[in-house]
Amino acid sequence: MSLARELNIDAVIEGRGRLSPDDALRLYREASLHDLGRWSTAMAHRIHGDRVRTYVIDRNINYTNVCSANCTFCAFKRDLDEADAYTLTTQQLHDKVRELVAIGGTQVLLQGGMHPELPIEYYEQTLRDLKAAFPQVHIHGFSPPEFVEFVAVFDIEGFPRTKPGKSHELPQDVWLAKLRVIMQRLQAAGLDSIPGGGGEIFAEHVRRRIGLGKATADQWLTVMAVAHELGMFTSATMMFGHIEGVADRIDHMRRVRDAQDESIRNERPGRYMAFISWPFQRENTPLGRVPDWDEESADPFPGDLLAEGKLDHPAAKLAGKRVRMAGASEYLRMQAISRLFLDNIHSIGSSWVTMGPKIGQLGLFYGANDMGSVMMEENVVSAAGTTYCLDEPFLCHLIRTAGFIPAQRDNRYNFLKLHEGPDSPDLRVTDWSSHRIARLHIERGGCATEQTQVEDDSTKVSLPLI
Repeated sequence: MSLARELNIDAVIEGRGRLSPDDALRLYREASLHDLGRWSTAMAHRIHGDRVRTYVIDRNINYTNVCSANCTFCAFKRDLDEADAYTLTTQQLHDKVRELVAIGGTQVLLQGGMHPELPIEYYEQTLRDLKAAFPQVHIHGFSPPEFVEFVAVFDIEGFPRTKPGKSHELPQDVWLAKLRVIMQRLQAAGLDSIPGGGGEIFAEHVRRRIGLGKATADQWLTVMAVAHELGMFTSATMMFGHIEGVADRIDHMRRVRDAQDESIRNERPGRYMAFISWPFQRENTPLGRVPDWDEESADPFPGDLLAEGKLDHPAAKLAGKRVRMAGASEYLRMQAISRLFLDNIHSIGSSWVTMGPKIGQLGLFYGANDMGSVMMEENVVSAAGTTYCLDEPFLCHLIRTAGFIPAQRDNRYNFLKLHEGPDSPDLRVTDWSSHRIARLHIERGGCATEQTQVEDDSTKVSLPLI
């Protein structure tokens, strides 16, 4: 019997069946990349149709790079006393949003390091000022690890505080009540939705090795559950291709799916709207200096042994001490499986920011329905060596040349502009060779720097502007 028949893939595609975690592992190990693309595309067509694929115009603003966590995969964070530590002023923040609005942007992605000294009043005033100045802009802000740190360090009347990274020391009922009060106050000040940053890998044996001082998986999921209770829509993410096993990736997706089931079952007004995954980018990170796993070794990857509980194998002692990087085919394989497995998540995003525009475009044939955002600014991934940069016309060009109609969307995936006519952003471009010179804003110690990036189909050259 074929794998498709054994796992009843047709029923999964049609929404009549569901993959188990073991089924997903079998797909990873046994299905061809071609079949995964074909099946995940069929499922995306059922959910989203076969005509339109979307993108959003937003700006990723990292309001501070000061952070109390010690994530081994991060090259962005700074300590308070470092020379290039920064926290944006109100003027700097508003200038960025003004530039976004000028190009037709509708959303700001507001995230920072976990700053141990900023009070809740700073965040409330920031949100109120943004809403007053730009009422049309949707504020998608503060990922779950930031909220976990808020619980630790904010002075909230009637609640204790603790040291950075130590919110888990509070009694669970107190922790949850304080979280809810903080989220309600920020929502009242103007917060519209919460991004899924900081998901990484949920497995505790991985998380404690790569995200010291950061939210646990249970805390991350609880933050999102409270957001759903308060009517906010969120996303979920996964960063793979480091020390984790494949079973850890599947378990991560299972926990997201289970959490979505719970929100649906309890009729919470909010939901997970999207899932986005990407491979770890190693440059300039402590985790990137961990030796690569020898692919020629006869032993299994240590992360797989740990994920599957095979601790008696001699190679298990190397778990966390070897990385297994993920390339383009591995990325497409995982994205396709995420579409097939996450049957209750509306959107799967293609991660061209880390994988590059061509693989991002190819992701539309591996379950993705959305190309994410134009890239005006990026500080976290670029700190780890990745600086792809695309504007709206080229993002539309990628979607159209893949055979779809590009459409600008909002945070809830409603179409804002369907680009069918000759006035579409990409169809107005007559010379792509000159158009593909773009600028990427990168924050350095509170000062703007720019990179000009010139790309063709095979090379990427980044030239700093003086």
